[in-house]
Amino acid sequence: MSQFFMNKKSDLVNEAIEGALLSSRHHNLSRLETGSDIRVVVRNDWDKSRVAVISGGGSGHEPAHVGFVGKGMLTAAVCGDIFASPSVEAVFTAIVNVTGEKGCLLVVKNYTGDRLNFGLAAEKAKKRGLKVEMVMVKDDIALPDNPQPRGIAGTALVHKVAGFAAEQGESLEKVTALANEAIEATASIGLAFSTCHVPGEQRDERVKAGHSELGMGIHGEPGASTLATQNSHEIVAHLTEKLASHHPDGKKVALLVNNLGGFSALEMAVLTREVLHSPLGKNVKLLAGPATLVSALDMKGFSLSTLLLSERFEEALLAPVETSGWQPVTRLAALKPVEGEKVAFQQPVTPSDNAEVAAVVRVVCETLVSMEKELNQLDAKVGDGDTGSTFAAGAGKVLSELAQNKLPLNETASLLTLVGEQLAVVMGGSSGVLMSIMFTSAGQKREEGASLADALAYGLARMQHYGGARPGDRTMIDALHPAFEALMAGSDLASVADAARKGADETAKMTRAQAGRSSYLNQESLTGVKDPGALAVESVFAALAKREK
Repeated sequence: MSQFFMNKKSDLVNEAIEGALLSSRHHNLSRLETGSDIRVVVRNDWDKSRVAVISGGGSGHEPAHVGFVGKGMLTAAVCGDIFASPSVEAVFTAIVNVTGEKGCLLVVKNYTGDRLNFGLAAEKAKKRGLKVEMVMVKDDIALPDNPQPRGIAGTALVHKVAGFAAEQGESLEKVTALANEAIEATASIGLAFSTCHVPGEQRDERVKAGHSELGMGIHGEPGASTLATQNSHEIVAHLTEKLASHHPDGKKVALLVNNLGGFSALEMAVLTREVLHSPLGKNVKLLAGPATLVSALDMKGFSLSTLLLSERFEEALLAPVETSGWQPVTRLAALKPVEGEKVAFQQPVTPSDNAEVAAVVRVVCETLVSMEKELNQLDAKVGDGDTGSTFAAGAGKVLSELAQNKLPLNETASLLTLVGEQLAVVMGGSSGVLMSIMFTSAGQKREEGASLADALAYGLARMQHYGGARPGDRTMIDALHPAFEALMAGSDLASVADAARKGADETAKMTRAQAGRSSYLNQESLTGVKDPGALAVESVFAALAKREK
């Protein structure tokens, strides 16, 4: 089974290139019309008046290299198959089509296939009379004893420097010299939690769960060592220590934080924070990323690249470009905290006495506390079994406040608001928030002069507005709505309780819930079972009616 989004593997690269061209924001890219086997993307605004800068390699590293074609960076990109160097013919075609009298520079990552194919194409172009130079990026420091260091994400920094020099009209000799200076000043190191998934192949699962591989190659090649950690602080400390060893003390650098394809934006933000808080961070002056610039398909990993800064490099990195893949470089600046007012969630109230209101509060809360087990058992059939505990927690809190004489019993508006605030704190899940909305909104309406019945109905309307449930959706609203309607009509508590009971009874006949956990259950699970919240409402009004007799 394929785990790769594509139509046919044979068409994958060509279709991806077309997609990149169609989505290019500057509309400045075209593919050379030289046959389907020659995949060369060029600037369509190129006039050959300056040094051309060409790069490329295997596909699968997007947005490199097509995403770096445009004013200020690459003139052309030559694309091979997935992780395969483009042919000599393709590279030669690119050189011939974009090179003018000032010549062209090939920027190549240090892999055997790229060196050979780009190198032979360069020699063929020279024989044709064209001025061609080639530089090889070898920024990977993960394997310190490797006589042929690999070219990885630092290549993007070299593209930027070389493209800037070419855009300024510099000679081929100067563009080449500046590119080589950038190569010598660039160091990169990467790490991955897992390899990438190559189309049509099984993923290599060599990295054990909870481990990471230092220096995994951008084609999934084995790295330098395995670390028995995926902890962000430990990993970044290890990598930045190795990078810092390539920097003279106090030398300012540009930092590229590169996603190898599989890290989330959240993880990349954590990574960036860790690096900038590390000892290396104090030397970072310019920042590129966090961004995906040179990826390895969907590899769950990242790389860090540094470029030792000079005035020329700084100017080059900050210069604007017209490409779709480059991430603008920014100057680091200290965070600027904004002082904010800490708002108290619970509004101050003045306790007051009212025996009648206290009695009502006590009946409501004691009823809910006494029903904890019954409601939990009922909810276990149609939900997650905690409705009773949730209501009991809220009622218990209010009872505790009542016992300590902390409630504004003589101020209905304040009492409703306070109860709403406390329910949001002590009742878990969405039901606590919903009840809080109802009581808080009712308190606000009561403070505006509305009757208690009107205020409660308003609170219920706000609960419905934010929660989304309506009468008939098999929730507590099926009992609350008719009860509050009866209150607004001036009915006595016996009639109100009867309305709540009828509404709760109806929930046992409903074969489909439209809200809450019950919405995931089938008809057989719901038929004949009352909604626990509706039963709680029914029981509260029944207890109040009984007290009134």
